[in-house]
Amino acid sequence: MKFSEALAVKFSSGVISDNSAITGYVEKEYQKNCKTIAYGGDHALKVTPNLDLDNLFDFSSPFALSICRIEPENNVHLILEAIYGSNLRMVFIGNWGKSSYGKELYIKYSEKTNITLLQPIYCLDTLHAFRSSCSVYVHGHSAGGTNPSLVEMMHFSRPIVAFDCPFNRATMEGKGDYFSSFDGLSEKLSDLNRLSDGSDLAEIAKRRYTWEIIRKQYLELFGVKEK
Repeated sequence: MKFSEALAVKFSSGVISDNSAITGYVEKEYQKNCKTIAYGGDHALKVTPNLDLDNLFDFSSPFALSICRIEPENNVHLILEAIYGSNLRMVFIGNWGKSSYGKELYIKYSEKTNITLLQPIYCLDTLHAFRSSCSVYVHGHSAGGTNPSLVEMMHFSRPIVAFDCPFNRATMEGKGDYFSSFDGLSEKLSDLNRLSDGSDLAEIAKRRYTWEIIRKQYLELFGVKEK
């Protein structure tokens, strides 16, 4: 994989990474310029007017939300453990049946009264209901550069508690809240009033993570002038 990476960087006419932490690595490792272009997330704000979701979930009391692939590097086990030991409800959306890791977690936590585990949801209207109503979003990704699910959530002006790694800090410009352990996450979830309100993250999302901005960055990269 390292050899393939080196060939790709050396012989490409341009190198793009989706996160400045990766850009720095490429430029240091290969002494070649690298352009950072992430993803838009504003499509997540589109919703069907007057959509009836009253029977979907009880949105009336505070709840935490997570959406991700159910993989160890996304710290799903840590998040569920912290939530289970708290007084907070959680909705966790992911592909629980795709690995032994996910299946074991589903068996362990699916019957907990304060945890709702849902299978993958691709309907933007349904996701909008959860994202816009949650009291806090917990983002456990520890690898992979800029995560589309994070930039989507940043548009909703909700508090975000993210795993403390260079990728997430670069994406969120150091704003929001961070955790790196069970104790750290438990402390963050113990008092939601102490969390950043998410307005700074929404400003970043509007400034950096819209598809119009991403489109212009690619056009600029390829030297294409708009008519």
